[in-house]
Amino acid sequence: MILDLFAGPGGWSRALHLLGVRDIGLEWDKWACKTRAAAGQLTVRTDVALYPTWPFIGRTRGLIASPPCQAWSMAGKRLGLVDQPLVHAAVEDLAAGRDTRASLLAACRDERSLLAAEPMRYLHALNTVGEPEWVAMEEVPDVLPLWRQYAAILRTWGFSVWTGILNAADYGVPQTRQRAILIASRVRTAEPPPPTHARVAEPDSLFGPGRARWVSMAETLGWGATDRPVPTVCAGGGPGGGPEPFPSGSRKTLSNARERGTWMPRPDGMVLQSRREGAGWAARHGRRENRAVDAPAPTFTAEAHRWSWSLRSNNQANATVRPLSEPAGTLFFGHRANECTWVAEPASAPAESTDTPAVPEPIRITAREAGLLQTFPADYPWAGNKGQQFAQIGNAVPPLLAGHLLAPHLGVTLDPNDFTLAA
Repeated sequence: MILDLFAGPGGWSRALHLLGVRDIGLEWDKWACKTRAAAGQLTVRTDVALYPTWPFIGRTRGLIASPPCQAWSMAGKRLGLVDQPLVHAAVEDLAAGRDTRASLLAACRDERSLLAAEPMRYLHALNTVGEPEWVAMEEVPDVLPLWRQYAAILRTWGFSVWTGILNAADYGVPQTRQRAILIASRVRTAEPPPPTHARVAEPDSLFGPGRARWVSMAETLGWGATDRPVPTVCAGGGPGGGPEPFPSGSRKTLSNARERGTWMPRPDGMVLQSRREGAGWAARHGRRENRAVDAPAPTFTAEAHRWSWSLRSNNQANATVRPLSEPAGTLFFGHRANECTWVAEPASAPAESTDTPAVPEPIRITAREAGLLQTFPADYPWAGNKGQQFAQIGNAVPPLLAGHLLAPHLGVTLDPNDFTLAA
């Protein structure tokens, strides 16, 4: 089997499925387990730190681990950095068969810090029978020193090991998500997969194939993907009744636009997911509960040429802001200060125009959009409320990145077309 520790909502599992194999995931979070079940993935709901290792001994080909990153992430308090010496001590002890986790955990500032040592408990047990054949681990960049400690131990057990920082955008993910990676193998030289994309497109040369330009948010979400005139959204138009408001053949450029009952223009003037955001919306249009259920939606005139849309990664002063023409910054959620929002600025107006249009209010990103930017399919069955879904998405490994990391171990060729995102 392939054992997936801290399996989350299925980033690694989704990649394995597309590569033709399955894993069994250990995961504690209730909603991540429900998402995995809806996606048809094998899961044991358990605490990885408490689950015994003996059921996997003699049966495990590959081990995957993405320990929770909250203790280490820049999105949190980063107490994992304070606890790092304790985590290193735990790894050293577990590699020697000594379980000192209880005493070390009592000294940790964040109890989640020590979870990064748990893969070594499984690796030590499996190594007694010469398993696993390969290992793949992923975490935030600050965990790289810990991965190097793992690497030194695994090399003494006969593994070839590579550790380093990879940028997901270099592998076709529409997000400049940097992650510390460990790749280990008993049967092949461990090395990172060759990047397929670059900030600037590179042509083929005598030294090898070229690389495509980084994938933008606009390409992934289908915004601005048509050169047809941008339509005016008419009352009642679209799914659910009324005239079709989209140019013929452009439906693949749209999100599922019936989520919450009213239409609203989205970046580049395309009609995207329905929204009802905040007091500003209510003041203009009245609250939904005060209108008839079948009342027509308000009329909006799309003015794509007037706006330049960007994604702001959080509410903090140093937030990453990226235009639609670029990949997103790292997506992380779990706290209100980490909300991602679409923000607009007036684009260049025609020379004869003296109008200064009112800038639209920021629009929160939807779970579907965030999932697409993580390279999950548009119809991935996220479970839970909005906050629970965002927490899963932000913690997940992008399936496309996972596919690049896993394909060599499985002896298969990754076809990026298998990771098509449109539903």
